[in-house]
Amino acid sequence: MIDETIALTARALKKWVRNPAAIMPSIFTATFYLALFGSSFNPINLVPTQINGIQIPSTMIQLLKTAFRQSFGGAPTYITYLTAGVICLVLVFNMAFGGIDLVEDRQNGFLSTLLADPIPRASIYFSGVLQNLVKAAFLAILAFTIALFVPNGLKLPSSFGVVDLAGVFSAFILLAFALSCIFTALALSLRRIDSLVAVVNFLTLPLIFTSSALFPASSFPDWLKAIAEVNPISKASEAARLLIINGSLSASQLSTFTNDMVYLAVLAVVLAALGTLAAGRVLRAE
Repeated sequence: MIDETIALTARALKKWVRNPAAIMPSIFTATFYLALFGSSFNPINLVPTQINGIQIPSTMIQLLKTAFRQSFGGAPTYITYLTAGVICLVLVFNMAFGGIDLVEDRQNGFLSTLLADPIPRASIYFSGVLQNLVKAAFLAILAFTIALFVPNGLKLPSSFGVVDLAGVFSAFILLAFALSCIFTALALSLRRIDSLVAVVNFLTLPLIFTSSALFPASSFPDWLKAIAEVNPISKASEAARLLIINGSLSASQLSTFTNDMVYLAVLAVVLAALGTLAAGRVLRAE
């Protein structure tokens, strides 16, 4: 099954690389949110310097800016806070729409050909998951690099090292794997691309905006905060953000990071099991 999975994954990735239109939207999304949203909606810029024409003392202004930064985890810039959330956002959309290739394979008859061949049917599902993971790793690295070069953008602490970088991308990969498992199974069960697009749009937007990807959950109303606390995008964003902002973690921060990673790992296992069962049923019914 491994050889078949690798072969199908390589085929899908070749199609992806040869189609720049499939890669460019992710680049534009990351750049748009980081450079435009991150700059124009910077909460620190909302701190006034005057009230009714009266100049606010500079010490008070600095105090207010410090308070804003603390509410955003102590990030030196809003883009530093936003980077992890934007990468998660890019991954969510790409994992969700990554199944379009599978729907196209069904429509052009390639899937029927595969099902008629003596290959394990599970390899079809796992190749969909694996190709999405490779795409996720590439897009995460690309978005992270963009954040470093955006004006007044991502600022890493001096203590940030290779181990911290590995921890950041581990959170992203766990999220991407969990979402890829369930969205790949969904794509295999649908027969039309417009059906997939409709379902994906219905699921992804609420998933993103009920998370702390763009703003801290502390600013949410209680009902939304409760949802954000169990949202996997929040968990991945917070885990990566702890390392991006702080580098070396304190005991309490390390505990939070560990809990978030365990949550993501358990979710990945559960969704992998559910996705495998769902995909197996669909492929056996073909």
